Amino acid sequence: MAARKRNASVAEAPAPVEAVQSDRDLHTELFTSMLLQRRFEERCAEAYAVGKIGGFSHLYIGQEATGTGAISVLRDDDYVITTYRDHGQAIARGMAPKYVMAELFGRIDGVSRGKGGSMHLFSREHNFLGGHGIVAANIPLATGVAFAIKYRGGDQVCLCFFGEAAVNNGAFHEALNMAGLWKLPVIYVIENNRYGMGTALERASAINDIAERARAYDMPKAVVDGQDVLAVRQVVGEAVQRARTEQVPTLIESRTYRFMGHSMSDAVSGTYRTKDELEQYRKRDPITVLKDYMEAHGEITEEDVARYDAEARQTCEDAWQFADKSPEPPLEALTEDVLVDTTTDTLT
Repeated sequence: MAARKRNASVAEAPAPVEAVQSDRDLHTELFTSMLLQRRFEERCAEAYAVGKIGGFSHLYIGQEATGTGAISVLRDDDYVITTYRDHGQAIARGMAPKYVMAELFGRIDGVSRGKGGSMHLFSREHNFLGGHGIVAANIPLATGVAFAIKYRGGDQVCLCFFGEAAVNNGAFHEALNMAGLWKLPVIYVIENNRYGMGTALERASAINDIAERARAYDMPKAVVDGQDVLAVRQVVGEAVQRARTEQVPTLIESRTYRFMGHSMSDAVSGTYRTKDELEQYRKRDPITVLKDYMEAHGEITEEDVARYDAEARQTCEDAWQFADKSPEPPLEALTEDVLVDTTTDTLT
């Protein structure tokens, strides 16, 4: 079978998996979260184009179902750690769009006080531990968080996102070997959007069913349709329960697709994929997939969709205005948050 076929496209994926429970409120929450992420990212693209956002900016458009479905099964005291494509996941975790936008604008009211920018969103309040700009660098950190949970005797889990290009880095293998050996409560989610920057998976990986790599580290694996938020929620939910009760790690390959380029430097498709391929994947827009499911089950109407969309757009407009009015960090902020004082007066 051809390599491309083994890594079946999302366009060829099966119909959406039924939700674990038929819960209109839950489905509405998932839908409105993804819609808000989409409208937020569209505003990010506009802000980048007019110079409000500097540096790099990697949009999550098309991949919202993976982050939203996975994060939806977590408790507040669980941990999330991710890559530089972090805007949507930060919002899915509960971070207010206005503070995220302020961070992208490099302003003092941003979630990282204007110092992190697009790739380094952070919130201790939400146990959202970044936003990391180096490919695969967050994987050992997630493994360390999981080790700390087990060492302290807790029942939290750590959810770690990364792209398919990360699985060929040494850090991935070292971290998964440790997690498999020590049985750590961590869920590794590969967001396989088929392209590491502009390089197709089959040109960079000796195997294309990359979830199979879990076998080398004696941990469960799963492959899920990353355009179906309910399917992602079900699969990740099972992994979270396993990690929480048995402290067993899991490797999940979520087959998804980004509708935009790798970053705003190749904002649409670049030269590495065809317009026809892009259009085929757009037919399974994750927001549309859930909307169709909800319509089929009498859970949403076109009037509801219009109202939710208007609310999302207003929230994003308010976020832009908030960020634009937020001050830039003062010069003295350069020397703040550099070192942590680990000593106390009570040490003997």
